[in-house]
Amino acid sequence: MKFTKTFWRWIALMLALGLSACAVKTSLAPPQPGQVRVTVLYDAFGKDPAMAKDWGYAALVEVNGKKILFDTGNDDALFAKNVKAKGIDLSTIDFVVMSHRHGDHMAGLNQVLAANPKVKIYGPQEGFGIYGASLPSSFYRKNDQLPPEMRYYDGKPPATMVFGAAWPHANFVPIDKTTQIAPGITLIALVSDVPGTRELKELSLAIDTPDGVVLLVGCSHPGIENIVQEASKINPNIQLIAGGFHMVNATDAVIAKVATSLRDTWKVQNIAPGHCTGEPTFAGLQASFGQRYLYAGVGVVLQLEKGRVMGAAQGPAALMGESEMAVYAAMAQLSPDARDTHLAHKH
Repeated sequence: MKFTKTFWRWIALMLALGLSACAVKTSLAPPQPGQVRVTVLYDAFGKDPAMAKDWGYAALVEVNGKKILFDTGNDDALFAKNVKAKGIDLSTIDFVVMSHRHGDHMAGLNQVLAANPKVKIYGPQEGFGIYGASLPSSFYRKNDQLPPEMRYYDGKPPATMVFGAAWPHANFVPIDKTTQIAPGITLIALVSDVPGTRELKELSLAIDTPDGVVLLVGCSHPGIENIVQEASKINPNIQLIAGGFHMVNATDAVIAKVATSLRDTWKVQNIAPGHCTGEPTFAGLQASFGQRYLYAGVGVVLQLEKGRVMGAAQGPAALMGESEMAVYAAMAQLSPDARDTHLAHKH
């Protein structure tokens, strides 16, 4: 049976439109067991017209039935817009990870708490941190010779002094060392030693899978190589790194060194940099990693499945793949006889 050229073009169009519609529905389904899905919710670059661009970072991580919000962006209204554009219900978030205390990672927390006031929020332990903290009262020197009215707490301080948080009713859990918070889910706690951010504490999220570690980094102030080294203690196979590498002003020499180290020393399989990684670093990492460099602009969905990381871009490629769509596009341009011959060989 032979078909007209118009018929085949119609079929190609219907396939594209139909698969695109399916892709939208499929993106809302939870990942299957063994899959890890990362949705970039906040960044200053991207191709999705439904998503607002702004400096900052936030991502939703879905794994083993859990929804983890990693950072919350720079502006609560823009964060809310992007969350809505992706159809995410913040009341269903299982827990939040706040990587560090910088404002371009924190502002959307107001939106989270409005929808999910009791959600557990992990943040770095700091002596007088914005997420709240506690210290033993022995941290300060005492003078027993002073009269009570000149002494803290009249000379009878509590054993532990509790300090307030910027969100006083939130359920913050301080993390001061690398800690597994759920099976296969670890928070890596490191401290920056870089001038300008020295002593800044930062958490990174490491998810151990049968295919290797999926590593989310907020700004990598302690150094991306140091974070990867810590993650490799969990599993030496680093399957994917996504987030900010804090190399926005790095020289070409530093970029080349880090790219080579991640690729050759640490054998990182896939890389999806964003936020403060920096435009020259995007280019350097892309040149170094080739097809294993994954575009991760705001709105992009990355999914790890059976050892492969797929960039679930907008449209039919999320289900069919670009090579398969190219076949249908090519078939639409063939003569009817050539198409019938091609299908006969396929079946």
